[in-house]
Amino acid sequence: MKRTKVKIQIQSAGTSSDGSVLTLSDSVVKKWKIPLQQPLQLRFASAREEVSVIPSSKAGVLRLSGSLASKWGLAPGDELCLQYKTGTRTIHLGPLIGVMVSRVYADSADKLFGANTAFSHELSEACKLYGASVFFSTPEDLRGQSDQVRGWRIKATGGWEKTTFPVPHVLYNRLTSRKLENRANVQHFVTQAKSHHNAVFFNEKYLNKTEVFDALHKKTDLHLYLPESHLLRNLQLLKSMCAKHPTVFLKPITGSLGKGIIRIKKQPGGYICHFTNLGGARKQSFSTLGKLYSTISGKLKSQRYQIQQGLDLLTVNGRPVDFRALVQRGETGQWGITSIVARIAGTHHFVSNLARGGTLTTARNALERSGAAVAAGGLGKLRQAAIQIAKGIEEQVPGHYAELGIDLAIDTNGRVWLLEVNSKPSKEDNTPLGAGRKIRPSVKKVVQYARFAAKF
Repeated sequence: MKRTKVKIQIQSAGTSSDGSVLTLSDSVVKKWKIPLQQPLQLRFASAREEVSVIPSSKAGVLRLSGSLASKWGLAPGDELCLQYKTGTRTIHLGPLIGVMVSRVYADSADKLFGANTAFSHELSEACKLYGASVFFSTPEDLRGQSDQVRGWRIKATGGWEKTTFPVPHVLYNRLTSRKLENRANVQHFVTQAKSHHNAVFFNEKYLNKTEVFDALHKKTDLHLYLPESHLLRNLQLLKSMCAKHPTVFLKPITGSLGKGIIRIKKQPGGYICHFTNLGGARKQSFSTLGKLYSTISGKLKSQRYQIQQGLDLLTVNGRPVDFRALVQRGETGQWGITSIVARIAGTHHFVSNLARGGTLTTARNALERSGAAVAAGGLGKLRQAAIQIAKGIEEQVPGHYAELGIDLAIDTNGRVWLLEVNSKPSKEDNTPLGAGRKIRPSVKKVVQYARFAAKF
């Protein structure tokens, strides 16, 4: 696809009385065969305006009226991709990306989006690089019936400003809770954006563990990666799993950051239970599974749990290690591996999340440090598994996803296992160490995919 980037400039006041005349570089006019001084339509996401075009000798520039720029949330110096469709006599500008964020800290100018502020800056920089525009909206900004949406954008002078935008080409869901995703106005806005304005919406929603494992079980080629896993419904299932496996894990189906995970291990005379907490793991012994089950029954009433076969994982200095593969769709829409990092569990923990004292290193480093002969070739096996699992999610799980954090492990026999899939991978912890001031590949991929999805 031929791609043209133009820089937005604001016209001097006398160009046209009603702002309907655009000034466009002569080279762009000729490349796209745009008719001059004839009625055309200009489209930017859901917004459209009747315009005519006059040529300019200045290269790579689109000049439009200040009133139109203001109405559409455009600022001087913005760079966007431009296309002309002859059949509809329409000039298309874009892509416009709307990022749904949980909250804004309006009284904290340097940390407007809290922990996500650095990512928001980085995404804005990536948009400049690729000829896209981006804004950030909270659930309070989303109104279903409107053709406009309020949001925050970065100013040319630095800092942030709130203004109005059209409904964007692409909606990127970075809401941090299911409660916010399920709010009626959010659901209504997304439905309207998709059905009325053909907006592309990703990542659709949080995935729960039961949904993921049940869906992937439908793909026979993925069975080798799936530990035995069920929704824990009763004591009988707990007994059956503990009879088959020396260790089992109970995981909240909607949990994250390793919260609430319980490990149950057979020991002489009964079972030992490890409960995760911020300080490490609390231990409790039980003579029977019936007593254990009655102790945790309160937790089971307030949260559904997945019971999963325990695995004998590779270790580094006696600490279990697992791997987070960040898998994203890129500029061709195909799944690719952006990064794979290793997470080594903290000294007093049995889960590897950074929030639980885990440490990050490269996958290659962890495999070497494990000292296990079966670790040879492990990186290739992890990459293959991650891509296959991403494709399985795409085929079997309803919704549109363009990035997934896929947690994998390798056991002491060299077999790769899936631990879980996260549809909202953290923007803080999936790139190892010392990335400096450069835009990370994972952030560039978001913009490249948005440009592909919006057909620019």
